[in-house]
Amino acid sequence: MSINIKTPEEIAGLRIAGRLAGELLDYLTPFVKPGVTTAELDELAYDYTVNVQKCIPACLHYQPEGMTPYPATTCISVNHVVCHGIPSEKKLKKGDIVNIDVTSIKDGFHGDTSRMFVVGKPTIAGARMVDLAFQTMWAGIEAVRPGNCFNDIGIACQAFADKNGVSVVRDYGGHGIGRGFHEEPFVAHHPSHRPTPVFEPGMVFTIEPMVNAGRYHTTVLGDGWTVVTKDRSLSAQWEHMILVTETGYDILTCSKGTQEPPAWVKGWKKPSFD
Repeated sequence: MSINIKTPEEIAGLRIAGRLAGELLDYLTPFVKPGVTTAELDELAYDYTVNVQKCIPACLHYQPEGMTPYPATTCISVNHVVCHGIPSEKKLKKGDIVNIDVTSIKDGFHGDTSRMFVVGKPTIAGARMVDLAFQTMWAGIEAVRPGNCFNDIGIACQAFADKNGVSVVRDYGGHGIGRGFHEEPFVAHHPSHRPTPVFEPGMVFTIEPMVNAGRYHTTVLGDGWTVVTKDRSLSAQWEHMILVTETGYDILTCSKGTQEPPAWVKGWKKPSFD
């Protein structure tokens, strides 16, 4: 496995791309409300990405080997959709929980992040899933420090999920990122039985655990992209792009609207954007 260690110049480019991806989610936030369709949200995302931010939407027409091209700017996953939900004419309704996942390319560098949104007044179950997924992500992020390895992310995510009675999806995970959309390594959010690389300053990757209210098993719908929980239980996900530093980590997808970390997080403080 060859993990690309980013140069200071590459890190600067990734930081710009990551911030722009975060700002795209900031822009979309007020539009996520009852009655809007996910296709309308995707149109807004495309226009803002291309015409305002002067970025390239990385997901649009993205085509891994053996798959059909992805048809949208965003992945919008609602309720029991785990990831890769294709925007459609279906309207959001009160109580829905929604993940919007965006990846923008700026000057050749990728910025990849996602957030959960609650439509109108949340249900108790929906609010719980959104919060537990957020904290699961942060459990993984807090494991990034010198001397640790990638398996420590999976151990931390799984331990937090187990303690709270939810499950972590095993079929999908995070990834290295840079000039390439998906680089080495694959970042599992559950423990691995094989040795994993030790963190080194300059590594950049995503941490993006998908957390299910029921079992961790998933299935892919007939469109070839949309992943749902096999038991149709609720699912939630958050994602940040992480830089390994000499002393710990930094977050490259931070913007003004980025949610503050849980109170128990000690390794990072949200910067001021005033």
